[in-house]
Amino acid sequence: METTIKETKTLKSFRWIAILEGISYIAFFITMPLKYFMETPMPNKIVGMAHGILFIVYVILALVVVIQQKWGVKRFIIFFAASLVPFATFYIEKKYLRAH
Repeated sequence: METTIKETKTLKSFRWIAILEGISYIAFFITMPLKYFMETPMPNKIVGMAHGILFIVYVILALVVVIQQKWGVKRFIIFFAASLVPFATFYIEKKYLRAH
């Protein structure tokens, strides 16, 4: 189902946040072994905080973009679910947020 995308500042911001959130998720997986196996918690604290903030911003922007674009609840649920799965925000950015 192709949906028309109206390019807005919010949409551009959401695309960047989707990518950054995905990168922070990967970085979080890298810092977890440092915390638990090498007893070096500081990188995990920093990356964890960044990931948490990016997650919150991602979800808020997802809601705003869905409302602006008049996409509907199903699209928001897809975006939200993607924020919980590693690499999925990259897929969302490519499949749903780029003008085709």
